[in-house]
Amino acid sequence: MPSVEGIDGGKGYGVHGRSSSGHGVHGESYSNYGLIGTSYSYAGVAGLSVSGKAVIGYSYEGDGVNGESTKSIGVYGKSAQFIGVSGESTHSVGVNGKSDQSTGVNGESTHSVGVNGRSTHSVGVQGESINRSGVLGSSTTGEGVLGLGWTGPGVRGHSSSGDGVYGESYNHHGVYGKSTQGHGVYGHSEAGHAAYLDGSVYIRGPLSTPGFAAYVDGSVYIRGPLSKPGGSFKIDHPLDPANKYLSHSFVESPDMKNIYDGMTVLDNNGKAEIELPEWFGALNKEFRYQLTAIGSPGPNLYVAEEISDTVTDSSNNNNSNKKSHFKVAGGTPGLKVSWHVTGIRKDPWANSHRIQVEEDKPDKERGYYIHPELYNQPAKNGMSH
Repeated sequence: MPSVEGIDGGKGYGVHGRSSSGHGVHGESYSNYGLIGTSYSYAGVAGLSVSGKAVIGYSYEGDGVNGESTKSIGVYGKSAQFIGVSGESTHSVGVNGKSDQSTGVNGESTHSVGVNGRSTHSVGVQGESINRSGVLGSSTTGEGVLGLGWTGPGVRGHSSSGDGVYGESYNHHGVYGKSTQGHGVYGHSEAGHAAYLDGSVYIRGPLSTPGFAAYVDGSVYIRGPLSKPGGSFKIDHPLDPANKYLSHSFVESPDMKNIYDGMTVLDNNGKAEIELPEWFGALNKEFRYQLTAIGSPGPNLYVAEEISDTVTDSSNNNNSNKKSHFKVAGGTPGLKVSWHVTGIRKDPWANSHRIQVEEDKPDKERGYYIHPELYNQPAKNGMSH
C-alpha cells in the first residue's frame, strides 16, 4: 500500500508538497514505487522547490520516479535556475522516457540544461519512441541536446530503421560534439554510411590529426560540396605497419580537375591511339597532355590528334556512343610511352557548383580567422567564436 495517498475529485493535485529548503514530497519504497501520482487533466506529480530538487525518488529495485501518460508528458520538470528533471543511477538508466504518441523525454530550461543525465556505468539519457524521436532537444539560443561523457559516449543513439541521433537547428549547429581527449563525434555503421551529410561540409582542421573533431568508422557520403584547408590519407606504413604511419597530401587545384594516365607502345609507324572510357567526354573538358618516352629518347614525340570535345552528355543520342580517344605519333616503332591527361569536370553538378577561388568574407566573418594562431591572433578572433 502507498505510504501516503491523496485523492482530489476536482482539478487540483492528488498530493501537493511545498518546501523552502528540503523535499516537497518524499517517497521511499523497497519493492514498488517510491511515489506515484495520477491525474486525469493535469500533472500526475508536481513538485515545487526554491533551492533544491522539485521531485526526488529513491528505489532499490524499481524506478525512482516513473511517469506514464497516454496523451501528454509522463514526467514534467521545470526550474528557473537549475535542472528541471535530474536522474541518477549507479547501474541502470538515469532517466527513462517512453511514449506511444508523443515525446519520450521533454526538457525545457530558460538558463540551464533542458535534460541532464548522468550515469557511472550505463546510459546517461535513453529515449525510446515507437514512431517519433527517441530524444528530442530544442533550443533557441543554446544546445538542443548536450551530452557529457567522461569514460563513455556523451550522447548515444540507436535506431533499427530511423536516425540514431538527429539534430536540427535554424541558426546554429544541428549537432555539436566536443571532447578534450576523445572524438567530438564518432560514427560507425555496419551496412550503411557511418556518416551521411546532406549539404555542404567545412572542415576547419586537417583531415589527419592526433585529436579528431569527428571520427567516422565506415563509409562517408557528402551530398554537398566539401571545403577544407588541406588533407591527406594516413595508413599503416607498408614497410613497418606495427610501428609507423605513412601519409600523403591530397592533390589540390583551383579547378575541378581530373587526372588520367597510362602506358602505350607505338606501332610500326611510330604511332598509337589511346582509347578512353565512354563517359570520359561527357565528364571532362579543357584537356592537357604530357608524353614521356621510356627506354630511349623520343624528341619528335607529339599528340597527333586531340580528344574530341563534342561529346556532351549521355542524353545526346548522336554522341553517346562515341568513344573518346587521342593519338600519339613521331616516335620509333616499339617505343614505350607514358601518357598523362587532365580534364576539368563539366557534368551538371560541377557546372552548378563551381569553386570560387577568391572571395570576400561576409560582414559577420570579417576580422575573424579560420586559424588565428597562424597569424598571431588571439583565440577570440577565431571563426569558431
